Amino acid sequence: MPQGALGAEFSRNRVKALIEQGAVQVNGVLLDSPNRKIKTGDSVVIDLPAPEDPQPKGENIPLEVLYEDKDLIVIAKPPGLVVHPGAGNWHGTLVNALIYHCGDTLSGIGGVKRPGIVHRLDKDTAGCLVIAKSRFAAATLAKTFRSRSARKVYWALVAGVPRVRQGRISTYLAREEAYDGDQRMAVAKHGEDGAMHAVTYYAVVETAAQKLGWLSLKPVTGRTHQLRAHAAHIG
Repeated sequence: MPQGALGAEFSRNRVKALIEQGAVQVNGVLLDSPNRKIKTGDSVVIDLPAPEDPQPKGENIPLEVLYEDKDLIVIAKPPGLVVHPGAGNWHGTLVNALIYHCGDTLSGIGGVKRPGIVHRLDKDTAGCLVIAKSRFAAATLAKTFRSRSARKVYWALVAGVPRVRQGRISTYLAREEAYDGDQRMAVAKHGEDGAMHAVTYYAVVETAAQKLGWLSLKPVTGRTHQLRAHAAHIG
């Protein structure tokens, strides 16, 4: 690849995705970890894949449809399914499945890469997603989530049991770099760069020998990784 091709347009996540796809060699050896330190004199070769079509294509991916009418479709998203196409996940996403299932009814709702989707779940989280099939439904749902009048309940199995069986967690969250080079949300101080206020209500539903806790979690705000960060914060 030409010198300087890895410019500002290549984010850390983009480079990490290229490494995980087997597209990077250092000194003639395939790089298998984004944690590898590059030294002066190393020869780095990157095999850039052909540009992806920015318009997601429909793919015949099975969907568990809980409800559907002319305005809405409610999906039970399984763990492991990515919601939006992105670096390293251009295919096999919920968006690809929805385009195949709904056809042109999602066209122009919410933008090219997120047609009809007004809220999301992390890749490894299972749960219900409400998707709009009309502009009216999209605007109404967006307003509902934006005003926090939609009630969300999550179930989580956690290692350890909170000392206080129910309560309210109110912290600030910001991104931090993890040991594997990825970035995750963690509790931060008020005023820290990028810190956002996050509130979660929780209650212990059941325990197993004080080793595991089954929690009911109700997020007031919808920050990335909020529930994981808040569960870790209370131990």
